[in-house]
Amino acid sequence: MSLIPWLRWNEAPPRLSSRSPAEMVPETLMVELEGQMREAERQQWGRSNAVRKIRTGVDYSWLASAPRPTYDLSPGERLQLEGVCAKIHPSYCGPAILRFRQLMAEQEPEVQEVSRLFRSVLQEVLERMKQEEAAHKLTRQWSLRPRGSLATFRSRARITPFASDIRTISQDVERDAPPPPRTWSMPEFRAQKED
Repeated sequence: MSLIPWLRWNEAPPRLSSRSPAEMVPETLMVELEGQMREAERQQWGRSNAVRKIRTGVDYSWLASAPRPTYDLSPGERLQLEGVCAKIHPSYCGPAILRFRQLMAEQEPEVQEVSRLFRSVLQEVLERMKQEEAAHKLTRQWSLRPRGSLATFRSRARITPFASDIRTISQDVERDAPPPPRTWSMPEFRAQKED
């Protein structure tokens, strides 16, 4: 039997974050962007090293490694991206990160292109959010629409089982025949003749 569970009795219970999910979404997305930028930078440095090895035929990277220049976003661009990230709903954060990683793996962009790719993914997610919100709004309107009863249906639609658009011989004969004499107990209705 292990004594480790007994030794943890005085530790504080794990606390949940006091921040709301809406506050965590921009931070999570920006951390993902920075990580992908570092990875793209590392891959770009590896490719340039491979080209240098092929060109010179000798690898001196073990001897002295020069500090690599790092690419960083401008403050204006960072603020714009954070503003767009703040519009993303928390339920779309995961799919946005997955789509961004998928595009990064497919395209293998240069470091300077990563922020543009990230912005395009965020725009896709915002468009999808708008489309789903519009669809949700339509279904909500449809479900809240008052239901019509059978009585209102009867008043709107007259069903005449014997009415037909198909002309018959008897209709032609009836049109050419003079109208029958009217019965005095019934009112007389006549359709206006069109010439």
